[in-house]
Amino acid sequence: MSPLAAPLAAPLAAADTLGFFGRDPWWLVLLKAVFCFAFLVLTVLIAIVWERKVVAWMQLRIGPNRHGPWGLLQSLADGVKLALKEDLVVKGADKAVYVLAPVVAAIPAFMAFAVIPFGPADNQVSIFGTRTPLQLTDLPIALLYILATASVGIYGIVLAGWSSGSTYPLLGGIRSSAQMISYEIAMGLSFAAVFIYSGSMSTSEIVSSQQPTWFAVLLPVSFIVYVIAMVGETNRAPFDLPEAEGELVGGFNTEYSSLKFAMFMLAEYVNMVTVSAVASTLFLGGWRAPWPVSTFWEGANHGWWPMLWIVLKIQLLLFFFIWLRGTLPRLRYDQFMKLGWKVLIPVSLVWLVMVATVRALRNEGYDFAKVVLYVGAPLAAVLLVALVVDLLRRKPGPEPEPAPAFDPMAGGYPVPPLPGQELPPVPRRRRRTPQLQDALNGADHSEGS
Repeated sequence: MSPLAAPLAAPLAAADTLGFFGRDPWWLVLLKAVFCFAFLVLTVLIAIVWERKVVAWMQLRIGPNRHGPWGLLQSLADGVKLALKEDLVVKGADKAVYVLAPVVAAIPAFMAFAVIPFGPADNQVSIFGTRTPLQLTDLPIALLYILATASVGIYGIVLAGWSSGSTYPLLGGIRSSAQMISYEIAMGLSFAAVFIYSGSMSTSEIVSSQQPTWFAVLLPVSFIVYVIAMVGETNRAPFDLPEAEGELVGGFNTEYSSLKFAMFMLAEYVNMVTVSAVASTLFLGGWRAPWPVSTFWEGANHGWWPMLWIVLKIQLLLFFFIWLRGTLPRLRYDQFMKLGWKVLIPVSLVWLVMVATVRALRNEGYDFAKVVLYVGAPLAAVLLVALVVDLLRRKPGPEPEPAPAFDPMAGGYPVPPLPGQELPPVPRRRRRTPQLQDALNGADHSEGS
Protein backbone atom coordinates (compact mmCIF):
# COMPACT_ATOMS: atom_id res chain seq x y z
CA MET A 1 0.00 0.00 0.00
CA SER A 2 1.31 3.47 -0.86
CA PRO A 3 2.19 5.78 2.04
CA LEU A 4 -0.20 8.30 0.54
CA ALA A 5 -2.97 5.71 0.45
CA ALA A 6 -2.88 4.91 4.13
CA PRO A 7 -2.56 8.15 6.04
CA LEU A 8 -4.62 6.79 8.89
CA ALA A 9 -2.41 3.74 9.47
CA ALA A 10 -1.00 5.50 12.52
CA PRO A 11 -3.02 7.87 14.69
CA LEU A 12 -2.05 11.51 14.72
CA ALA A 13 -1.24 11.39 18.39
CA ALA A 14 0.09 8.14 19.75
CA ALA A 15 -0.91 6.85 23.16
CA ASP A 16 0.82 8.64 25.98
CA THR A 17 3.52 6.25 27.15
CA LEU A 18 5.85 8.77 28.82
CA GLY A 19 4.05 8.34 32.12
CA PHE A 20 5.65 4.92 32.58
CA PHE A 21 9.13 6.46 32.91
CA GLY A 22 10.75 8.21 35.86
CA ARG A 23 9.41 5.76 38.47
CA ASP A 24 12.35 3.36 38.76
CA PRO A 25 14.49 3.24 41.92
CA TRP A 26 18.07 4.47 41.64
CA TRP A 27 19.60 0.98 41.60
CA LEU A 28 17.40 -0.07 38.67
CA VAL A 29 18.34 3.05 36.69
CA LEU A 30 22.01 2.24 37.35
CA LEU A 31 21.45 -1.38 36.29
CA LYS A 32 19.82 -0.29 33.04
CA ALA A 33 22.66 2.14 32.30
CA VAL A 34 25.24 -0.61 32.88
CA PHE A 35 23.25 -2.92 30.62
CA CYS A 36 23.22 -0.35 27.79
CA PHE A 37 26.97 0.13 28.15
CA ALA A 38 27.67 -3.61 28.27
CA PHE A 39 25.33 -4.28 25.34
CA LEU A 40 27.12 -1.72 23.18
CA VAL A 41 30.62 -2.95 24.07
CA LEU A 42 29.70 -6.60 23.55
CA THR A 43 27.98 -5.82 20.24
CA VAL A 44 31.11 -3.94 19.10
CA LEU A 45 33.35 -6.91 19.96
CA ILE A 46 31.06 -9.23 17.99
CA ALA A 47 30.69 -6.78 15.09
CA ILE A 48 34.46 -6.44 14.59
CA VAL A 49 34.96 -10.20 14.26
CA TRP A 50 31.80 -10.52 12.17
CA GLU A 51 32.94 -7.78 9.82
CA ARG A 52 36.37 -9.34 9.29
CA LYS A 53 34.84 -12.77 8.73
CA VAL A 54 32.15 -11.55 6.33
CA VAL A 55 34.54 -9.40 4.28
CA ALA A 56 36.98 -12.32 4.13
CA TRP A 57 34.16 -14.57 2.92
CA MET A 58 33.21 -12.01 0.26
CA GLN A 59 36.84 -11.77 -0.89
CA LEU A 60 37.50 -15.55 -0.76
CA ARG A 61 39.88 -15.28 2.20
CA ILE A 62 40.03 -17.09 5.54
CA GLY A 63 39.81 -14.14 7.90
CA PRO A 64 40.77 -14.22 11.60
CA ASN A 65 41.26 -17.81 12.80
CA ARG A 66 43.99 -17.72 15.46
CA HIS A 67 42.58 -16.27 18.68
CA GLY A 68 39.85 -18.39 20.24
CA PRO A 69 37.62 -20.91 18.47
CA TRP A 70 37.19 -19.86 14.82
CA GLY A 71 38.97 -16.60 15.65
CA LEU A 72 36.07 -15.31 17.77
CA LEU A 73 38.39 -13.64 20.31
CA GLN A 74 40.25 -11.62 17.67
CA SER A 75 38.64 -8.29 18.63
CA LEU A 76 39.42 -8.92 22.31
CA ALA A 77 43.06 -9.62 21.37
CA ASP A 78 43.14 -6.41 19.34
CA GLY A 79 41.89 -4.46 22.35
CA VAL A 80 44.59 -5.95 24.61
CA LYS A 81 47.23 -5.20 21.96
CA LEU A 82 46.13 -1.54 21.69
CA ALA A 83 46.13 -1.17 25.48
CA LEU A 84 49.73 -2.47 25.69
CA LYS A 85 51.07 -0.25 22.90
CA GLU A 86 53.16 2.78 23.76
CA ASP A 87 51.00 5.85 24.31
CA LEU A 88 52.54 8.76 22.39
CA VAL A 89 51.74 12.47 22.41
CA VAL A 90 53.24 14.31 19.47
CA LYS A 91 55.35 17.40 20.19
CA GLY A 92 53.37 19.92 18.15
CA ALA A 93 49.99 18.90 19.57
CA ASP A 94 47.72 20.93 21.81
CA LYS A 95 48.00 18.37 24.59
CA ALA A 96 44.77 19.11 26.48
CA VAL A 97 42.58 18.99 23.38
CA TYR A 98 44.62 16.10 21.92
CA VAL A 99 43.86 13.93 24.97
CA LEU A 100 40.24 15.10 25.31
CA ALA A 101 39.23 14.51 21.67
CA PRO A 102 38.87 10.68 21.88
CA VAL A 103 36.70 11.07 24.97
CA VAL A 104 34.47 13.63 23.22
CA ALA A 105 34.09 11.23 20.29
CA ALA A 106 33.24 8.16 22.39
CA ILE A 107 30.93 9.39 25.18
CA PRO A 108 28.10 10.85 22.99
CA ALA A 109 27.96 7.57 21.08
CA PHE A 110 26.98 5.80 24.32
CA MET A 111 24.64 8.60 25.46
CA ALA A 112 22.40 8.37 22.41
CA PHE A 113 21.47 4.78 23.25
CA ALA A 114 19.67 5.83 26.44
CA VAL A 115 16.34 6.48 24.64
CA ILE A 116 16.25 3.31 22.50
CA PRO A 117 13.28 1.11 23.53
CA PHE A 118 13.91 -2.63 23.86
CA GLY A 119 10.26 -3.36 24.65
CA PRO A 120 6.85 -1.73 25.07
CA ALA A 121 6.52 0.82 27.84
CA ASP A 122 3.14 -0.42 29.02
CA ASN A 123 4.00 -4.14 28.95
CA GLN A 124 6.52 -4.01 31.76
CA VAL A 125 8.80 -6.85 32.83
CA SER A 126 9.90 -7.83 36.32
CA ILE A 127 13.54 -7.20 37.29
CA PHE A 128 14.30 -8.40 40.84
CA GLY A 129 10.62 -8.01 41.70
CA THR A 130 10.24 -4.48 40.29
CA ARG A 131 8.02 -3.87 37.25
CA THR A 132 9.76 -1.64 34.70
CA PRO A 133 9.82 -0.95 30.93
CA LEU A 134 12.70 -2.30 28.82
CA GLN A 135 14.10 1.19 28.23
CA LEU A 136 16.45 3.38 30.21
CA THR A 137 14.39 6.53 29.72
CA ASP A 138 12.29 8.42 27.20
CA LEU A 139 11.74 12.09 26.43
CA PRO A 140 9.09 14.11 24.59
CA ILE A 141 11.95 15.21 22.28
CA ALA A 142 13.97 11.99 22.28
CA LEU A 143 14.93 12.19 18.60
CA LEU A 144 16.19 15.74 19.01
CA TYR A 145 18.33 14.41 21.84
CA ILE A 146 19.75 11.76 19.47
CA LEU A 147 20.54 14.40 16.84
CA ALA A 148 22.20 16.61 19.46
CA THR A 149 24.45 13.84 20.81
CA ALA A 150 25.40 12.77 17.27
CA SER A 151 26.42 16.36 16.52
CA VAL A 152 28.56 16.59 19.64
CA GLY A 153 30.39 13.38 18.71
CA ILE A 154 31.67 14.97 15.50
CA TYR A 155 33.52 17.57 17.59
CA GLY A 156 35.82 14.81 18.83
CA ILE A 157 36.93 14.01 15.28
CA VAL A 158 37.33 17.68 14.31
CA LEU A 159 39.31 18.49 17.47
CA ALA A 160 41.48 15.41 17.00
CA GLY A 161 42.46 16.56 13.51
CA TRP A 162 43.11 20.14 14.62
CA SER A 163 44.97 19.40 17.85
CA SER A 164 47.43 16.95 16.25
CA GLY A 165 49.39 19.80 14.66
CA SER A 166 49.73 17.87 11.41
CA THR A 167 48.41 18.52 7.91
CA TYR A 168 46.70 15.24 7.06
CA PRO A 169 44.78 14.88 10.35
CA LEU A 170 43.60 18.49 9.92
CA LEU A 171 42.28 17.68 6.44
CA GLY A 172 40.51 14.62 7.85
CA GLY A 173 38.87 16.73 10.56
CA ILE A 174 37.71 19.35 8.05
CA ARG A 175 36.26 16.64 5.82
CA SER A 176 34.42 15.16 8.78
CA SER A 177 32.84 18.50 9.71
CA ALA A 178 31.69 19.10 6.12
CA GLN A 179 30.37 15.54 6.00
CA MET A 180 28.40 15.99 9.21
CA ILE A 181 26.83 19.27 8.04
CA SER A 182 25.84 17.81 4.68
CA TYR A 183 24.31 14.54 5.83
CA GLU A 184 22.78 15.62 9.11
CA ILE A 185 20.43 17.94 7.19
CA ALA A 186 19.11 15.01 5.15
CA MET A 187 18.88 12.89 8.30
CA GLY A 188 16.87 15.58 10.10
CA LEU A 189 14.47 15.87 7.16
CA SER A 190 13.88 12.11 7.21
CA PHE A 191 13.13 12.42 10.94
CA ALA A 192 10.63 15.20 10.24
CA ALA A 193 8.50 12.93 8.05
CA VAL A 194 8.33 10.45 10.94
CA PHE A 195 7.32 13.27 13.31
CA ILE A 196 4.47 14.28 11.01
CA TYR A 197 3.19 10.75 10.58
CA SER A 198 3.47 9.62 14.22
CA GLY A 199 2.61 12.93 15.89
CA SER A 200 5.41 12.51 18.44
CA MET A 201 9.18 12.78 18.92
CA SER A 202 9.22 10.15 21.66
CA THR A 203 10.87 6.89 20.60
CA SER A 204 8.43 4.69 22.53
CA GLU A 205 5.41 6.47 21.01
CA ILE A 206 6.91 6.26 17.49
CA VAL A 207 7.21 2.49 17.87
CA SER A 208 3.63 2.34 19.14
CA SER A 209 2.51 4.26 16.02
CA GLN A 210 3.91 1.58 13.71
CA GLN A 211 0.92 -0.68 14.12
CA PRO A 212 0.06 -2.48 11.92
CA THR A 213 2.49 -1.15 9.25
CA TRP A 214 6.11 -0.14 9.69
CA PHE A 215 7.20 3.32 8.59
CA ALA A 216 9.73 1.76 6.20
CA VAL A 217 6.68 0.81 4.12
CA LEU A 218 4.63 3.96 4.72
CA LEU A 219 7.61 6.35 4.32
CA PRO A 220 10.01 4.53 1.97
CA VAL A 221 11.82 7.66 0.74
CA SER A 222 12.56 8.79 4.30
CA PHE A 223 13.87 5.32 5.12
CA ILE A 224 16.21 5.23 2.10
CA VAL A 225 17.49 8.76 2.79
CA TYR A 226 18.13 7.90 6.44
CA VAL A 227 20.01 4.72 5.56
CA ILE A 228 22.31 6.64 3.21
CA ALA A 229 22.74 9.48 5.72
CA MET A 230 23.56 7.12 8.60
CA VAL A 231 26.41 5.57 6.57
CA GLY A 232 27.74 9.07 5.87
CA GLU A 233 27.37 10.14 9.51
CA THR A 234 29.39 7.20 10.80
CA ASN A 235 32.26 7.73 8.29
CA ARG A 236 31.88 4.21 6.96
CA ALA A 237 32.80 2.94 3.49
CA PRO A 238 32.05 4.05 0.83
CA PHE A 239 31.80 7.40 2.68
CA ASP A 240 34.96 7.05 4.81
CA LEU A 241 36.54 10.21 3.40
CA PRO A 242 37.82 11.58 6.78
CA GLU A 243 40.16 8.57 7.07
CA ALA A 244 40.92 7.84 3.41
CA GLU A 245 44.21 5.95 3.65
CA GLY A 246 45.26 6.61 0.05
CA GLU A 247 44.86 10.37 0.46
CA LEU A 248 45.23 11.23 4.15
CA VAL A 249 47.50 8.42 5.49
CA GLY A 250 44.94 7.59 8.18
CA GLY A 251 42.91 10.76 8.49
CA PHE A 252 42.07 12.47 11.76
CA ASN A 253 43.55 9.63 13.89
CA THR A 254 46.96 9.48 12.18
CA GLU A 255 48.85 10.84 15.20
CA TYR A 256 47.05 8.68 17.79
CA SER A 257 48.12 5.37 19.31
CA SER A 258 47.29 2.97 22.13
CA LEU A 259 44.02 3.49 24.02
CA LYS A 260 43.26 6.87 22.45
CA PHE A 261 43.26 5.25 19.01
CA ALA A 262 41.14 2.41 20.41
CA MET A 263 38.56 4.92 21.66
CA PHE A 264 38.14 6.31 18.14
CA MET A 265 37.56 2.82 16.81
CA LEU A 266 35.15 2.10 19.66
CA ALA A 267 33.25 5.33 18.93
CA GLU A 268 32.92 4.39 15.24
CA TYR A 269 31.44 0.97 15.95
CA VAL A 270 29.22 2.21 18.79
CA ASN A 271 27.87 4.86 16.42
CA MET A 272 27.13 2.09 13.91
CA VAL A 273 25.11 0.22 16.55
CA THR A 274 23.32 3.40 17.65
CA VAL A 275 22.24 4.53 14.17
CA SER A 276 21.15 0.95 13.42
CA ALA A 277 19.03 0.99 16.58
CA VAL A 278 17.54 4.37 15.59
CA ALA A 279 16.71 3.04 12.11
CA SER A 280 15.07 -0.01 13.67
CA THR A 281 13.08 2.19 16.04
CA LEU A 282 11.89 4.75 13.49
CA PHE A 283 11.30 2.64 10.40
CA LEU A 284 11.44 -1.10 11.15
CA GLY A 285 8.93 -1.35 13.97
CA GLY A 286 11.46 -1.21 16.82
CA TRP A 287 10.85 -4.06 19.24
CA ARG A 288 7.82 -5.38 17.30
CA ALA A 289 8.05 -8.86 15.83
CA PRO A 290 8.22 -9.08 12.02
CA TRP A 291 5.00 -9.66 10.12
CA PRO A 292 4.96 -13.45 9.67
CA VAL A 293 5.72 -14.06 13.36
CA SER A 294 3.23 -11.55 14.73
CA THR A 295 0.33 -13.09 12.77
CA PHE A 296 0.38 -16.51 14.41
CA TRP A 297 2.12 -15.84 17.78
CA GLU A 298 0.27 -13.51 20.14
CA GLY A 299 3.04 -13.47 22.74
CA ALA A 300 5.76 -12.35 20.33
CA ASN A 301 5.48 -8.73 21.50
CA HIS A 302 5.22 -9.45 25.21
CA GLY A 303 7.66 -10.09 28.01
CA TRP A 304 11.35 -10.37 27.07
CA TRP A 305 10.74 -11.40 23.46
CA PRO A 306 10.72 -7.82 22.06
CA MET A 307 14.40 -7.54 22.98
CA LEU A 308 15.18 -10.40 20.59
CA TRP A 309 13.45 -8.70 17.63
CA ILE A 310 15.21 -5.36 17.97
CA VAL A 311 18.60 -7.06 18.43
CA LEU A 312 18.02 -9.07 15.24
CA LYS A 313 17.11 -5.88 13.35
CA ILE A 314 20.25 -4.13 14.64
CA GLN A 315 22.41 -7.06 13.54
CA LEU A 316 20.75 -7.05 10.11
CA LEU A 317 21.61 -3.37 9.64
CA LEU A 318 25.18 -3.99 10.86
CA PHE A 319 25.45 -6.65 8.16
CA PHE A 320 24.32 -3.97 5.70
CA PHE A 321 27.25 -1.77 6.82
CA ILE A 322 29.65 -4.69 6.30
CA TRP A 323 28.12 -5.54 2.93
CA LEU A 324 28.69 -1.97 1.72
CA ARG A 325 32.32 -2.03 2.84
CA GLY A 326 33.00 -5.28 1.02
CA THR A 327 31.20 -4.20 -2.16
CA LEU A 328 31.49 -0.50 -3.03
CA PRO A 329 34.65 1.52 -3.71
CA ARG A 330 35.25 4.82 -1.95
CA LEU A 331 33.63 7.87 -3.54
CA ARG A 332 35.53 10.95 -4.61
CA TYR A 333 34.96 13.90 -2.29
CA ASP A 334 33.14 15.97 -4.93
CA GLN A 335 30.83 13.01 -5.69
CA PHE A 336 30.15 12.63 -1.98
CA MET A 337 29.20 16.29 -1.52
CA LYS A 338 27.10 16.26 -4.71
CA LEU A 339 25.12 13.27 -3.44
CA GLY A 340 24.36 15.03 -0.16
CA TRP A 341 23.53 18.55 -1.36
CA LYS A 342 22.12 17.95 -4.85
CA VAL A 343 20.30 14.64 -4.37
CA LEU A 344 19.44 13.73 -0.78
CA ILE A 345 18.45 17.18 0.54
CA PRO A 346 16.20 18.18 -2.43
CA VAL A 347 14.56 14.74 -2.50
CA SER A 348 13.97 14.90 1.26
CA LEU A 349 12.44 18.39 1.01
CA VAL A 350 10.04 17.41 -1.79
CA TRP A 351 9.05 14.22 0.02
CA LEU A 352 8.51 16.10 3.29
CA VAL A 353 6.19 18.59 1.57
CA MET A 354 4.23 15.71 0.05
CA VAL A 355 3.87 13.90 3.38
CA ALA A 356 2.79 17.09 5.16
CA THR A 357 0.24 17.86 2.42
CA VAL A 358 -1.23 14.37 2.59
CA ARG A 359 -1.53 14.49 6.37
CA ALA A 360 -3.18 17.92 6.24
CA LEU A 361 -5.69 16.82 3.59
CA ARG A 362 -6.55 13.62 5.43
CA ASN A 363 -7.02 15.53 8.68
CA GLU A 364 -9.48 17.78 6.84
CA GLY A 365 -11.50 14.73 5.81
CA TYR A 366 -10.61 14.47 2.11
CA ASP A 367 -10.94 11.02 0.58
CA PHE A 368 -8.12 9.12 -1.12
CA ALA A 369 -9.06 10.11 -4.70
CA LYS A 370 -8.94 13.83 -3.93
CA VAL A 371 -5.67 13.47 -2.03
CA VAL A 372 -4.09 11.77 -5.03
CA LEU A 373 -5.45 14.49 -7.33
CA TYR A 374 -4.27 17.41 -5.20
CA VAL A 375 -0.83 15.94 -4.53
CA GLY A 376 -0.19 13.98 -7.73
CA ALA A 377 -1.29 16.65 -10.23
CA PRO A 378 1.25 19.32 -9.17
CA LEU A 379 3.97 16.68 -8.97
CA ALA A 380 3.15 15.40 -12.47
CA ALA A 381 3.16 18.99 -13.80
CA VAL A 382 6.60 19.66 -12.29
CA LEU A 383 7.99 16.43 -13.76
CA LEU A 384 6.54 17.28 -17.18
CA VAL A 385 8.09 20.75 -17.15
CA ALA A 386 11.43 19.27 -16.09
CA LEU A 387 11.24 16.74 -18.95
CA VAL A 388 10.48 19.46 -21.54
CA VAL A 389 13.30 21.65 -20.28
CA ASP A 390 15.69 18.71 -20.41
CA LEU A 391 14.66 17.89 -24.01
CA LEU A 392 15.13 21.50 -25.10
CA ARG A 393 18.50 21.61 -23.42
CA ARG A 394 19.58 18.54 -25.38
CA LYS A 395 18.59 20.08 -28.74
CA PRO A 396 21.49 19.50 -31.16
CA GLY A 397 23.47 22.64 -31.94
CA PRO A 398 25.82 23.48 -34.81
CA GLU A 399 28.55 21.00 -35.58
CA PRO A 400 31.82 21.99 -33.90
CA GLU A 401 34.72 22.84 -36.14
CA PRO A 402 37.26 20.04 -36.50
CA ALA A 403 40.24 20.44 -34.23
CA PRO A 404 43.54 21.23 -35.94
CA ALA A 405 46.07 18.46 -36.37
CA PHE A 406 47.86 17.76 -33.12
CA ASP A 407 51.65 17.69 -32.99
CA PRO A 408 52.79 16.17 -29.67
CA MET A 409 56.36 17.36 -30.25
CA ALA A 410 55.49 21.01 -30.84
CA GLY A 411 58.08 23.26 -29.24
CA GLY A 412 60.66 20.49 -29.11
CA TYR A 413 59.24 18.54 -26.16
CA PRO A 414 56.22 16.23 -25.79
CA VAL A 415 52.96 17.82 -24.66
CA PRO A 416 49.61 16.13 -23.79
CA PRO A 417 46.61 16.67 -26.10
CA LEU A 418 43.98 19.30 -25.33
CA PRO A 419 40.26 18.38 -25.21
CA GLY A 420 39.10 17.49 -28.70
CA GLN A 421 42.60 16.69 -29.96
CA GLU A 422 43.77 13.17 -30.66
CA LEU A 423 47.22 11.67 -30.68
CA PRO A 424 48.41 10.38 -34.08
CA PRO A 425 48.45 6.59 -34.35
CA VAL A 426 51.49 4.91 -32.87
CA PRO A 427 53.68 3.35 -35.61
CA ARG A 428 53.80 -0.41 -35.25
CA ARG A 429 56.73 -2.74 -36.00
CA ARG A 430 56.42 -4.56 -39.28
CA ARG A 431 55.77 -8.28 -39.08
CA ARG A 432 58.62 -10.71 -39.61
CA THR A 433 58.91 -12.38 -42.98
CA PRO A 434 57.71 -16.00 -43.18
CA GLN A 435 61.25 -17.24 -44.02
CA LEU A 436 62.72 -15.62 -40.91
CA GLN A 437 59.86 -16.97 -38.77
CA ASP A 438 60.41 -20.52 -40.09
CA ALA A 439 64.14 -20.24 -39.48
CA LEU A 440 63.56 -19.12 -35.89
CA ASN A 441 61.09 -21.93 -35.29
CA GLY A 442 63.56 -24.41 -36.69
CA ALA A 443 66.30 -23.07 -34.49
CA ASP A 444 64.05 -23.38 -31.45
CA HIS A 445 63.21 -26.99 -32.32
CA SER A 446 66.86 -27.83 -32.86
CA GLU A 447 67.83 -26.33 -29.53
CA GLY A 448 65.13 -28.28 -27.74
CA SER A 449 65.97 -31.61 -29.38
